[in-house]
Amino acid sequence: MAHHALEITLTRPLTTAELQHAARTMRLAPDRDATRLMTVVRAKTPRKAITRLHRQIGTRLPVDVITTHYPDRSGKILLNVAFASAAHTALRAAADRAAQTPQRFLELAVHQDLAQHAAAEADRLERALQHLLAHTTPPQPISSRPSGTA
Repeated sequence: MAHHALEITLTRPLTTAELQHAARTMRLAPDRDATRLMTVVRAKTPRKAITRLHRQIGTRLPVDVITTHYPDRSGKILLNVAFASAAHTALRAAADRAAQTPQRFLELAVHQDLAQHAAAEADRLERALQHLLAHTTPPQPISSRPSGTA
């Protein structure tokens, strides 16, 4: 059985007592402000690792999102999102209108958003480069003779 690194994003920072209570179940590595945790879960697949993690600590922590830290065999990072009831209903309705499953609808929305973000970032870097080039003077040639000598 393989080990899978998972990252847990929390809806709020944990108290010291909450972190200690959850750490009794499994080893957890918190970030500086205790809003994200890393752990390793033993399971056959990344999907099963997420399920096992939910069973072990899902009710003890204010879990918002669980992601696999490394891509699976098909190169995907798995994302497990805990939606509020109203958000889940809205997602299901939007997926129905698009004739898709909620999982597929969300997957396509995330991919589209990431593509837009990448394009916007590339445009921003291109503009910054053009600005830098427009405000840079070309280097001056260096004379081989010191000035003032014949």
